[in-house]
Amino acid sequence: MKPPYTELQGQYLAYLHQYGILNGCAPSEADMQRFFQVTPPTVHQMVLTLERRGFIQRIPGQARSITLTVPPESLPLLKRPQGRASKQEI
Repeated sequence: MKPPYTELQGQYLAYLHQYGILNGCAPSEADMQRFFQVTPPTVHQMVLTLERRGFIQRIPGQARSITLTVPPESLPLLKRPQGRASKQEI
């Protein structure tokens, strides 16, 4: 069965999950920017997209408040990014 998110969205969700396990809190957008090697607007758009699609919840204005709403067992394995994502992939 095909997951309800794109491959790139799945990678962001997997990253959010793994980061939380390793660090005990959600990553900042700057952390995601460094890992995925993308610009701040690209990360922010992805966070808004994931929230709009119901895959995450967050408290606006509160740092590191992202929580997953999808079961961790449904997430793909996290891969090291190959390069920058195009806007169509988001």
